[in-house]
Order: sequence, then C-alpha cells, then structure tokens
Amino acid sequence: MNITVVRPGELGDSERSRWRELQKADPSLDNPFLSVEFALAMDRLRDYVRVAVIQDANRIVGFFPYERHSFGIGKPLGGFLTTCHGLISIPDLKIDAKALLRACKLSVFDFDHLVAGQPTFAQYETDVRPAPVMDFTSGFEAWIDQVKANSPKNLKTVRYKERKLGREQGDLRFAWASADKKVLDTLLTWKSDQYRRTGRVDRFAQPWIVQLIEEMHGLSTPDFSGVLTMLYAGDVPVAGHFGLRTATTLVGWFPAYDTEYARYSPGIVHHLQMAEAAAGAGLHMVDMGKGGKEYKDWLKSGVLYVAEGRISRPSAAAAVHWMGRTPFNKARTIVMDRPSLYRAADRVLKGFGRVRTSLHQESPDPVVKEPTGAR
Repeated sequence: MNITVVRPGELGDSERSRWRELQKADPSLDNPFLSVEFALAMDRLRDYVRVAVIQDANRIVGFFPYERHSFGIGKPLGGFLTTCHGLISIPDLKIDAKALLRACKLSVFDFDHLVAGQPTFAQYETDVRPAPVMDFTSGFEAWIDQVKANSPKNLKTVRYKERKLGREQGDLRFAWASADKKVLDTLLTWKSDQYRRTGRVDRFAQPWIVQLIEEMHGLSTPDFSGVLTMLYAGDVPVAGHFGLRTATTLVGWFPAYDTEYARYSPGIVHHLQMAEAAAGAGLHMVDMGKGGKEYKDWLKSGVLYVAEGRISRPSAAAAVHWMGRTPFNKARTIVMDRPSLYRAADRVLKGFGRVRTSLHQESPDPVVKEPTGAR
C-alpha cells in the first residue's frame, strides 16, 4: 500500500471521479458527508483539511478525508457538523490503522459517527449506535403505514394539527429544494434562536459555517446537492429544513420552525411533508442521524449504524487528548443510553438558554436582530 496526503482541492479530475465511483459502489457510503463535493467545500474554507489517497499496485483503492489540528490531533471531516465519516474505499479494505495515522501525521483520531464495521477501524470501535432512517424503497405509502404502526395516536394528532394550521393560518404549501437565499436566512435565524433558547452553542456565530451552508445551498449536481425545504401557511413560512443529498439519500442537518406557531407542531408537520416530497423526488431514504429525539423513533422505518472510538499512537499529545476527551465521551454515552437522564440534561440546557436569552433582552445591544415574523 502507498499512502499520499494532499488537500482535497489538489485532487485531479480522475481522482475525483474515482472517489465518486468508490462511493457509489458501496451502499454503506451513500451519505453526502462522504462525498468529494463536501470535502472540496470544507477545503476551500478551512486550511486544516486533508485527504489520504491510498493506492495498491498504482490503483487508488481508498480515500480518507480528515482534519489535522495542532499537535497532530485528528478529527473527522466537518467534526461536530457532520453525522457520518469514514474511509471511502473498495469493499472490505483493511489496512493498518496506526500506519494510516502515521502517514497522515496524526497522533490520535477520535470518531463518533464512523460507518460501523469498516475493517480498518472495526477493532477500535468502542460503541455502535443506531441512526434512525425514513426508508422509502417500498414507496411512501409503505413508509407512512410503518409510521402509523409505530404510533397511531401520534400520526392522528399531527394530522389534526396539520389541518388546524391550514384552517387557522392559511392553506399549507410545501416548497422542495427552494433556491431563495432569503428563505435560507429565515431558517438559519430560527435555528440560531433555537440554539440560544435551548442552551446550545450557536453554530452560526462562526461565519465560516454560514458560508459553508450558503455554498452547499448553491450547489446542485446529480450526485450531490443542498436541499432547502419550507412549509408555508398562506404566504408565511412556519417550518423548514436544510440538508444535503446524494442521488438517493437526504441527510437531516438543520431543521427549525417559527415558535409563533409552536402550538401546531409545525416541525413534525414539516417532516411528514418533507418525507412525501423526498419520496416523490426519487430519494430512497432520509437519514435522521443518531440522537435522543423521540420523534425519530416514531418516524423511523429502519436504522443504519455508526460507531464511536479512538485510535492513537504513543505520544504526549495523544495522552493529553485522552485525558480531555475520554471521560466526556463516556458521560455522554451514559446520558444518551438513559432517556430520563437525556430529558433531565435537556431541561437544564433549556433553563440555561432562557436565562441567557433574558440577559440578551436586557442588553442595550441585541446580539441578533430577528426578521419580521420570527419570534
């Protein structure tokens, strides 16, 4: 095996084509976060993005995209922004993971959404988690029948709220793959408000993340696109989502809604309509990602699996990284495993968010100016 490391932007046309060929050949790699287009976009915005090109007998057999941070600390491409990472390679490729790290000049590589079961990394997996999906391979009606079987009461309640929203606020209209930049701005404002309201870090406070999303929104190819959806009541946007898609899979990324209409559960109403639109657009699946949201269990009709783990080579940097990350990862796993602890943690964060929002409202210089119609 021969491993060379370059920036994604340095890949030639033949190498990019080979990346796409390898991805399409393995169903477990059907995720836009594993696409060469995402790696190229990240490379344009961040100078720590790299890709290891793996060759055997002068033939490319794999690509390993990653981030190289100070002291040789390796992170998955996109880090906390993404819900899937791994090796894009021929099926069952197995190489020495520590040799791969050495070639990449990494002392440690920490992962939490790796495609489960990849032979190169399998021995380093410490936990494997299900990622719920909406599966449309048998058609939309088959999927909605499964949703009904999961919880008839939930489906009945959401359909009632959907009709009530249309009746009281205006006829409902769903927009699939909107190209309107103002619609994207509205969605991101809602999402920022949600982050603050629930005590989370506002990702959009980092300009490069906003630029990444705007670039993804403007990109559309047969194999990779950004997809902006929006649910309207009359002419008023009430709930939306921005995600990425391959030819057959849409990945959930940034859902949000206008809290003015919270009593109608617009987020779930939107998800039902998004599922129908996705199936109508020829997609086979919506990957909702692992996580503790109860609505995912209700909407799912299948699961994929992602793994957590860590690979390291002996070094002082790796030891310091272990002390800083491993206890946190174990605590997070315990919380995610126990719904009662997850709900308690969520309540604490929301309480913190309310306090922080109150402080912002008392400040003479508001941090974010919200658009008309969003609360």
